[in-house]
Amino acid sequence: MRGRDKLLEEVDGKPLLRRQTESAINTGCPVMVALPPGHARQKAIEDLSVTIVTVRDAKEGLGATLRTAALFAARHAPDRPLMVLLPDVPGIGPFDIKSVIARFEAEGGDVVVRATDASNRPGTPLIIPARLLPRFCELSGDDGGKGALDGEKIILVPISGNRATFDLDTPEDWEEWAKGASSPE
Repeated sequence: MRGRDKLLEEVDGKPLLRRQTESAINTGCPVMVALPPGHARQKAIEDLSVTIVTVRDAKEGLGATLRTAALFAARHAPDRPLMVLLPDVPGIGPFDIKSVIARFEAEGGDVVVRATDASNRPGTPLIIPARLLPRFCELSGDDGGKGALDGEKIILVPISGNRATFDLDTPEDWEEWAKGASSPE
C-alpha cells in the first residue's frame, strides 16, 4: 500500500476494518478482532462490541494472527467453532457470513466450511470446528491455516462473483474495486 494502512482506508465513509467488523457484528455472533499491540487500527473499532486480542508476534504473518485467535478461542470458548473473516475482503457482508454459518450448522458443526468465489476458488469466511483449534494453536509463518486443514473434508459455499476472494492489498486493487464497488448485502 506504499506506506498506507489498507485496513484504515475508507469504504462507505468508514475505515475498512470498521466496516467489515460491523458486518461480522451484524450476524449476531460474538466477534474477536486480532490486532498488533498498540496499533492505530484499534481506534477504528474501539467503541464496537468486540473482543480485541493482541497479536504480539504479528510481524510473523497470518499464521501468528490465526494462532493467537485460536489460542484465545481455545481458552475462552473451547467448544465453539472459530470463523476466520479477513477484513481486507470488502465484498463480504452479513448475508454472505450468515450463509456460511447456515451451511456449517446444516453440516452438523464438525466439518470445515469455506466460502468460494464463483469459480470455486477458496476465500473467506472460513469456519473451523472446535476440534481443530489445537491445530490452529500450532500455526506459524505467513501460510495461513493450510497445514492445519490437511486431511480435512472442506465444504465449499459458493458466493457470487469474486466477493469471497478479492482482497485489497495494493492501491491498484483499491482502484479496481472502487470502479465496481457496491456495498455487500
